[in-house]
Amino acid sequence: MQNKFDPKYRLITVSGKIAVGTSTLTKNLVKSLGWKHTNIGAVQREYDRKHKNHENKMGALSRTDDHEKKIDTMTKELLKTEKEIIYEAWLSGFFARDYKDVLKVLLICSHDDIRVDRVANRDNVTVDQAKNWIKQREEENIAKWKKLYGDYDFWNPEYFDLVIDTYKAGPMETLGKVLDILSS
Repeated sequence: MQNKFDPKYRLITVSGKIAVGTSTLTKNLVKSLGWKHTNIGAVQREYDRKHKNHENKMGALSRTDDHEKKIDTMTKELLKTEKEIIYEAWLSGFFARDYKDVLKVLLICSHDDIRVDRVANRDNVTVDQAKNWIKQREEENIAKWKKLYGDYDFWNPEYFDLVIDTYKAGPMETLGKVLDILSS
């Protein structure tokens, strides 16, 4: 599919914490734009399965620093060279923060109870399990990344071109907001 949108953006990053809608937005963007996509969460889950880590219960502390740096180096290289790709990763927007030709989208969900409900339903677990998984993974990931990259707020809205609260915007409205930016 030919890119009919503003050529000032050669790729899109989609970032956000657990259960904010990044995968849904990415899938909808792929359908709308016909662009390729990369999902670092899928890469990490494959690594976790290979190393017999529970992919939902464990965060970055279960992975070596070298593995994390390898993934992040891959991210940085992709950001320098790729075109017409949607890059979904927790840190993709943070790593792209200085690129003017990358549309950086941050999804948030202003109500954590909704995120918990999404995880419980998606993974068929109890609400308490979902709460614990979210808390553990996010705390582990943030601790690891601060150790590796410094004391940043990795989802600081200042790093992003567009911030969408998926509590207030459904999947199609979220997609529309991104497409509007690409069309302007």
